[in-house]
Amino acid sequence: MSDLPVDEHALGIALLLGSLLLGLAVVVFIIAAFFSVLFARMDLGMKVVWIILIFLAPFIGALLWFVIGRPRAG
Repeated sequence: MSDLPVDEHALGIALLLGSLLLGLAVVVFIIAAFFSVLFARMDLGMKVVWIILIFLAPFIGALLWFVIGRPRAG
């Protein structure tokens, strides 16, 4: 392997910052899905279903909204 010294403190900080950035990205993704549902052109009942799904399974619900739930333009 390599003979380079590993600064464990720097590695820990890098892992912490990476985790925080990933967590922030997930939170922004979920909030974006929530507001996308709110402003979507669909009936109120379906909006409620999607919002409940996003709150019960935040990441999966948001992902499903953007993949299959969002009304297509046109």
